Amino acid sequence: MKIATWNVNSLAVRLPQVLDWLAANPVDVLCLQELKLSDDKFPLDALTAAGYQSAVFGQKTYNGVAILSRAPARNIVRNIVGFTDEQSRVIAATLDTPQGELRVVNGYFVNGHAPGTDKFEYKMRWLEGLRNWLRDELSAHPRLVLVGDFNITCDDRDTYDAEGLRETIHHTTEERQHLQALLALGLHDAFRLFEQPEKSYSWWDYREMAFRRNRGLRIDYILVSDALKPRVSACVIDKLPRKNERPSDHVPVVAHLNLL
Repeated sequence: MKIATWNVNSLAVRLPQVLDWLAANPVDVLCLQELKLSDDKFPLDALTAAGYQSAVFGQKTYNGVAILSRAPARNIVRNIVGFTDEQSRVIAATLDTPQGELRVVNGYFVNGHAPGTDKFEYKMRWLEGLRNWLRDELSAHPRLVLVGDFNITCDDRDTYDAEGLRETIHHTTEERQHLQALLALGLHDAFRLFEQPEKSYSWWDYREMAFRRNRGLRIDYILVSDALKPRVSACVIDKLPRKNERPSDHVPVVAHLNLL
């Protein structure tokens, strides 16, 4: 099974690129973030024609997440249970595979602003709410993957300028502590289970030729539960879509799981 995550930064704009990528990379599950469209505008027919069922949690103009899967999705949950939030940031679904059920949680994590701002405090509360809910999800679903745009660098390997950006947003001690607390629930960064090239990133700013200069961040993750960790055979970042005309600022991350 191949599971991918991709912040498309507007599905209305990037739908042709998503369809092209799926045709070239027929993954079993693709989790999208930043749809930036409401549910009634979601291109259900086009994705169904491509062979995917869709669980959607959209929002006009901002946010929005979706799980595209070849297997039917059930037990769909939208947003964090127990955390009141007006933003469409999280969707979870159970997929029935030939090897048993798989719980997929897809999140567009809060970006936040500088420490000390209201938006940073919202991010801290949101991360705590996510962790509290995921503890219960993992108890109920041992075979679980948490994917998405985390808007956090896990450590200094995940940023092009560790010293210059230290304690700025995406790099603060508080954010990284929250990410470590998520991992401590029994989750594992699939990308770091393998030897990876140095300076491997999944996001580059549109400005200052950041992609060409590889001034990026790794903020898109696939985390797997204890039960799935030994099943992961590879995890890669696909940089090719960043070369498209009008690309997203993020690229897909793909994990390969041997579930037989």
